[in-house]
Amino acid sequence: MAGGPLARAEVALRKQAMAYPEAHEDFPWGESAFKVRGKTFLFLRREEGGMSLSVKLPASADMARHLPFAGPTGYGLGRSGWITARFGAKDAPPLDLLQEWLEESYRAVAPKRLSALLP
Repeated sequence: MAGGPLARAEVALRKQAMAYPEAHEDFPWGESAFKVRGKTFLFLRREEGGMSLSVKLPASADMARHLPFAGPTGYGLGRSGWITARFGAKDAPPLDLLQEWLEESYRAVAPKRLSALLP
């Protein structure tokens, strides 16, 4: 994997996702799906042409939809608060924001007992 902002973002998001209680990675449809107790909280796809990720944002989906790199996730998931962010090969993703989204998504999907373990 080549270096650069996308590679660094991917590594940071993957590390954060795997640090959550009972999180594991699965590989359906040719992309990474990070799950807790069988429920996905992050879809992550990295290709030469860029990177995309999808997260469930019950609190901040409306704000996220107004960003130029984000929009409702397809397959009807957008109606449930899922947002997909897409970045081109030369983009520098806003990692702090994406990490906030990742935590919101985990908390939205994980059982309350597991979410309570987070600081």
